[in-house]
Amino acid sequence: MNRSIRLAALALTALALTTACGGSDGDKADAGQRPAQAEQAAAPAVTFPAPSGAPAPAATLARVPAKGEVRLEQGPFTDRVRVTKLQLSEKASGKSSVTGHFAITSDVSDVLALELRAAFYDESGHLVGTGSFQYAEEGEAGEAAHGTPGHAGPRAEGAGIDFTAVPKTPLTGKAASAVLSVPVLVNE
Repeated sequence: MNRSIRLAALALTALALTTACGGSDGDKADAGQRPAQAEQAAAPAVTFPAPSGAPAPAATLARVPAKGEVRLEQGPFTDRVRVTKLQLSEKASGKSSVTGHFAITSDVSDVLALELRAAFYDESGHLVGTGSFQYAEEGEAGEAAHGTPGHAGPRAEGAGIDFTAVPKTPLTGKAASAVLSVPVLVNE
């Protein structure tokens, strides 16, 4: 009999909690809900910052590349592209750059946005700076809508494009190697 009383008490407690949480049509329940609804309406909407893009490059590389080597970092788009003729070069002005050829292999739709990032490393594998290459083109429908002429040069899809990723700010040391990543690739 003691067990029956406990079960009955538990059932009544559950019923009371369900009724209290669920509300009712009575004036007391409506009065209790109005202030909470007013607070929710008055509270500012929670917003999250926009993604900041690709993660920062490694400060040091676990495996130091050979001098002049340029590696392609595996990422979400590397299975859809082909990057060839990668080369680390230094201009007469002392600015380092990564050059190569980029082509999309998965489809033939127009590229709307492309960003390639190069992380430059010294001989000991320490990061000395970063550079980037941005590319954008609109498809024929977008060009017609904006009244702009078609893209006259090579396109990233099909045969591909040549690129040069150059640092915007001077490197903090002499680049001996680089790691290239594809943080942005948007096509129709």
